[in-house]
Amino acid sequence: MLLDTPICDFGWTATEFTLKDPDGNSFTLSEQLGEKGLLIAFICNHCPYVQAIADRFAKDTTDLMDDGINILAVMSNDYHNVQADSPANMKRFAERHGFPFPYLIDEDQSVGKAYGAVCTPDFFGFNKDGELQYRGRLDDAKMGDPANRTRELVNAMRQIAETCEGPRQQTPSMGCSIKWR
Repeated sequence: MLLDTPICDFGWTATEFTLKDPDGNSFTLSEQLGEKGLLIAFICNHCPYVQAIADRFAKDTTDLMDDGINILAVMSNDYHNVQADSPANMKRFAERHGFPFPYLIDEDQSVGKAYGAVCTPDFFGFNKDGELQYRGRLDDAKMGDPANRTRELVNAMRQIAETCEGPRQQTPSMGCSIKWR
């Protein structure tokens, strides 16, 4: 089912969590919230929308990380019913696309629910104080040709890093619904 993300709830405070990657390494929100902010992306492996942007997302997040912005990706789908999203497949997907950030398992789906994530991809851009400033899409290429795209997520996160505030005009991300238990 195709869904759009809700409008950004500016100032909503990030909920603390600790999640593990497929190798068992733990990552805690408060430890990842840096001086230039944090991007949390709810993604999965099987969604055609995530697959269409995965390489662009890896490139864009590399650029953001070079700017000092931290990145975490969270997989909240029920992978017991969607085997393509299993931890082993997450690891392969991340390697195939060159993800430079931790890709974390939301085993009990509590983080996805706490954040109100609705689809994959669903991007949450936080300032250094953990306040939500972006809930938009990666870029304007959609499923089409990315050659002349506007890097909306990159531009927004850079603005947040500089001013602690996101752009007031944001276009919702769209993708497949999160597969809840």
